Amino acid sequence: MSRFLPLAAATPLLLAAAVAVVPAVVVRRVVAAAAIATCGGIGVAAVGSTGDGGVLATQLGGFPPPFAIAMAADTFAGLMLVVFALVTGLCLAFAGLRGHDGSPRAHAGALALLGAAAGATLTADLFNLFVWIEVLLLSSYVLITIGGTARRVRAGTIYVATNLLGSSVFLAGVALVYATAGSVNLGVLRGAAAGSGGVAIGATLVVVALAVKSALVPVHAWLPRSYPDAPTWVTALFSGTLTKVGIVALFRVVTVVFDGAAGVREAILIVAGVTMVVGVLGAVGQTSMRAILSFHMVSQVGYLVMALGIGTIAGLGAGVFFLVQYIAVKTALFLVAGAVESQEGSDDLEELGGLVHKRPALAAVFLISAFALAGVPPLSGFVAKVALVRAAFDGAAYGIGATAVAVSFLTLLSMVKIWNAAFWGSMPEEPIPGEPRAGLLVPAGVLAAVPIVLGLFAESLWVVADRAARSLADVVVYASAVAP
Repeated sequence: MSRFLPLAAATPLLLAAAVAVVPAVVVRRVVAAAAIATCGGIGVAAVGSTGDGGVLATQLGGFPPPFAIAMAADTFAGLMLVVFALVTGLCLAFAGLRGHDGSPRAHAGALALLGAAAGATLTADLFNLFVWIEVLLLSSYVLITIGGTARRVRAGTIYVATNLLGSSVFLAGVALVYATAGSVNLGVLRGAAAGSGGVAIGATLVVVALAVKSALVPVHAWLPRSYPDAPTWVTALFSGTLTKVGIVALFRVVTVVFDGAAGVREAILIVAGVTMVVGVLGAVGQTSMRAILSFHMVSQVGYLVMALGIGTIAGLGAGVFFLVQYIAVKTALFLVAGAVESQEGSDDLEELGGLVHKRPALAAVFLISAFALAGVPPLSGFVAKVALVRAAFDGAAYGIGATAVAVSFLTLLSMVKIWNAAFWGSMPEEPIPGEPRAGLLVPAGVLAAVPIVLGLFAESLWVVADRAARSLADVVVYASAVAP
């Protein structure tokens, strides 16, 4: 199975180049589906093959140590491949239903994004992590500027400028680590930050760069300034993959290189709490669905790194569970916003109203996803947040636990704001003409089913999440598998 791991990244990337020159949209859709299925299938196989706590690893390129290109998959990496593939497929389906995948850039950009996300998830050395994230940046810029409007180009400029700065910090950190340790392989670097000041500083720079990619406070402002201006299906795709690659990389780098150092975990908990609060408060003054959801994306990232700051197996397991269900929920919410924009002509709350009567199915999908985001029982968001708070209290991290509870209530208030203005209020006297399309709600409906299933049958994911947490915590096994 190990020898097939590179195909999870290579297949989408190679087929992205192919579909970029294919004129027939039907052919592009078929090719894209094949690439997505390949990536997701390898993820499923990886999850099944690592059930005993093992790690699949391979060395590429035929280079001698320490220059061998290492790729590895444990349960955590395999699970993320499955989730990234699912989100990519549903977002492209939404683009097709809305008629927004006519340009080859749509399929090529989405497949390149998936390939880069898979590569970043599987890579086992810091330099190749940098390379994959740069491919991610390039493909995301292609997607964010589809349509070529002035607002999208401006949003793309803000996005790229900020992330290029983060990339410069990332590369400086990798260079310092290599100059100090003589390797960027994660197996060689296991726990190295504790024994070397140079490695600690370099790895800290890498973590700061990944914080930029993940939109953690105080390096978060680029996200709410760029995401609302992208095409709606692209915003949904970014919510499910782009910033989450940064989170996946943070989980890997912090657990391996810093090996659970107490001081690092305390700093992460502080950043997590501030990120939760700033993100949810930023949503208060917004007047469009996508703007509100973009700020909430920042807030919810705080919950994800909270799990990393707790650092216990219970905390990491809760974080993995939260990550999987959150990707589904937030992507569904953005797809709902896209459906509203398509059918009603706008997602501005001041121009909407009465959708619960006009489009009850759309209202139901929004309500389920919104409740899951806020953590209302019996949905998966409630299960995940209770587990996170319990892990925090068990680890004596009472401050971050209380913050998580308070922010959940504020999140619910923001969702109620959208509900009251767009769904429950009276219909506008002069509605903006929309473009109703059959089946537009299907992708969001599929994702909205996830929090119901994972809430009612949480044990099935908990088993996998616990395995993923143990694979993250057992850095000796991972390091032994990937070291040249």
